[in-house]
Amino acid sequence: MKKVFIGVFIVTVVAFLFSRYWYFLPGLISSIVSPVGDNQTITWQPGPDDPVSGGRPPNIVLIVADDLGFNDITFYGGGIADSTVPTPNIDSIAEQGMHFTNGYAGNGTCAPSRAALLTGRYPSRVGFEFTPAPPEFARLTAGDGFIEENAENYPPADQLGLPGDELTLPEMLKEKGYHSIALGKWHLGVNNGMTPTDQGFDEFLGFLNGAGLFMREDDDNVVNSKQDFDPIDKFLWANLKYAVRFNKGERFVPDSHMTDYLSREAVKAIEANRNRPFFMYLAYNAPHTPLQAEKADYDALSHISNHTERVYAAMLRGLDRGIGQVLNALEENGVSENTLVIFTSDNGGAGYVGLPDLNKPYRGWKITFFEGGIHAPYFIRWPEKVPAGSRYDSAVAHIDIFSTALAAAGVEPPKDREIDGEDILAFALQDPQPVLSRPLFWRTGGYKVVQKDGWKLQLQEQNGKTWLYNLNDDPTEQKNLSTSQPQQLEKFRRILYDMDSQMVEPLWPTLVEVPIAVDFTVDKTPETGYETIIWAN
Repeated sequence: MKKVFIGVFIVTVVAFLFSRYWYFLPGLISSIVSPVGDNQTITWQPGPDDPVSGGRPPNIVLIVADDLGFNDITFYGGGIADSTVPTPNIDSIAEQGMHFTNGYAGNGTCAPSRAALLTGRYPSRVGFEFTPAPPEFARLTAGDGFIEENAENYPPADQLGLPGDELTLPEMLKEKGYHSIALGKWHLGVNNGMTPTDQGFDEFLGFLNGAGLFMREDDDNVVNSKQDFDPIDKFLWANLKYAVRFNKGERFVPDSHMTDYLSREAVKAIEANRNRPFFMYLAYNAPHTPLQAEKADYDALSHISNHTERVYAAMLRGLDRGIGQVLNALEENGVSENTLVIFTSDNGGAGYVGLPDLNKPYRGWKITFFEGGIHAPYFIRWPEKVPAGSRYDSAVAHIDIFSTALAAAGVEPPKDREIDGEDILAFALQDPQPVLSRPLFWRTGGYKVVQKDGWKLQLQEQNGKTWLYNLNDDPTEQKNLSTSQPQQLEKFRRILYDMDSQMVEPLWPTLVEVPIAVDFTVDKTPETGYETIIWAN
C-alpha cells in the first residue's frame, strides 16, 4: 500500500510540474539532442594571396538588424532615450551613401522578411508566409487564439523553412565567383536542405532558429531585462541557448556577447576574403528579445532611468559599435570603395518589449503591417557608384535587394521564376530620378496589404475591417479614408486581390489567430476600445 501511495504521489507531482512548466520542454529536448560544447576557434577559408585580377565585381555586405525600431537610430533625427544614444556608424552608411526614405520590410515578422531578402520574391509567392514556430510556443503565447486542430498534424520543425529549390542570392552569385558567408541568425530552416550551406553559402557561423541568448543569463558581465508581462519573453528565457554552430558542426558557446562575437568574426572573415569577391550576410539578432546587454554598455548609459530602456539602448550601442568595426575592416583591407553595403532591419520594433517610442513617429509594431511594423531603415553605401548624402523617395522593399545585388555583380536574374524585386539603383542613380511605380504586397492569413504610389490599403478579411491611407499626405496613418474615398478603396481592393491571386497556399497551416494592438505596447493595452489587427501565424 505504501508503494502505491508513493507511486501516486510521484505521478501527481510530475503531473503538477508538467502542467506548470511544460513550456520548458523544447529547451530540455534540444539540450539532449544537440548539447552545447566549449568555445571553438573559427578559421575562415582563406582567399588567394593576391587580389583577383581583371574587372573584379563589388563585394556585397548585407547587414540586417533584428526587430530594430525606426526610431532606434539617430539618422532620421530620433533615437532611443530621447536621442541620447547616438548610432554614428549605422548613420554613416546613409551619410556616405544613399538613404531610401520609404524602405519597407518583406513582412512584419522575422523569417518571411529574410526569405524576401535572399530570394527577391514575396514570401507568400513561395508559401513561406508564416514565421516557423513550435506548437508549444504558439500554445503559450496565443491563449484563446491557439488553433488546436491545426497543431495535431503540424509538420515537424525540420520541415518548416524556405524550400531548397528556391534560388537564393548566394547561389546566384556563384556565377561570378563570389565566396558567400552567413553570420548570425538564419531562421529559414534547420534541416532537410534548408540550412545556410544548403542554400548557397560557403560558410556559416550562427544559429539556425529564430532567437538566441546573447550571453549566459548569470554571466558577471551581462545585464538582463525580463518582461514578466510578455508570454513570448517567458518562453524565450525558458528555452533559448547561448550557442552558435560553424557550418554543420555541433553547437558551442561564443566567447563574448553575441553582437560583439559576430562583429569580430565578420572582421576576420573580411580579412580572409579581401583578395576575392565575397558576399557577407551579417544577420545580427540585436535588439531582439531576450534583452541582454554587456555591463560596460549598460554602465555607460546611467542617465537612462528605465531599466528595460537602458538595457535595450545598451544593446543598440553594442550593435552600432560592431557595425563600425565591420566598416573599418573594409577600409583597412582596402576593399571599402568597391563594396556595396546594405543596411536594414527585418521588421519594426516589437510592442511586447514595452517601450512605446521604438517606431516613432509611425503607428504599429512588429507583426502588424502598419508603418511601424514594416517601414524600416534602408541604406546603401557603395563609394565607387553611389554619391554620398543622396536619397531616393519612391517605395522600395526587401524584395529589391536580390535584384539590386545581382545587377551590381553583373549577374542576370533567373528566367524560370517570377522575381518581384527591382534593381533600385537603376532608378535611384538616374538624374532626374524616375518614380518606381509598382504595387508592394504583404499577407499573413486574412490580413492583406497593398501599397502603390503612396496609397496603402490594409484589409482584414476575418472581420471586414479596412484601412485606407494616403501616405503622401498622411505618412503616419492617422486618417482612415476607406469611408470617404470609396472609389480609391475599390481601386486598391482590385489591385490587392490581383496581387493576392498570384500567391500560393502557405506551406504549413496557421497555429494562431490573435488580436494585436496597433497603438499600445503589450503591457499598456487597455481592456476595451482600441484598434487591432488579427495576426495569423
